[in-house]
Amino acid sequence: MNIALIGYGRMGHEIEELAVKRGHTIVCKISSQNLQEFNPRVLQWADIAIEFSTPESAFINISQCLEAGLPVISGTTGWLNRMDEINQLCRDKNGAFLYASNFS
Repeated sequence: MNIALIGYGRMGHEIEELAVKRGHTIVCKISSQNLQEFNPRVLQWADIAIEFSTPESAFINISQCLEAGLPVISGTTGWLNRMDEINQLCRDKNGAFLYASNFS
């Protein structure tokens, strides 16, 4: 599976290590240091996005993935006041989204 990691902090590093050990490929690692690389052109190479960013950026990160037709798994906490908007976007785009807190 080709994975886009959105948020490359502690959990992003852990996910990368586990994914690679299991034979998956990390096609991009997006952090605050390389936000310019976070675009549909890069996301087209991924089968799924795993999003562990910040409460301030989670909504836009998830939205961009759904807009690009990419299924998203998110473990970012603190942004749930916008969950209804994400759920609606997911329905509108016939997308796939999974949220769970406390992955660690």
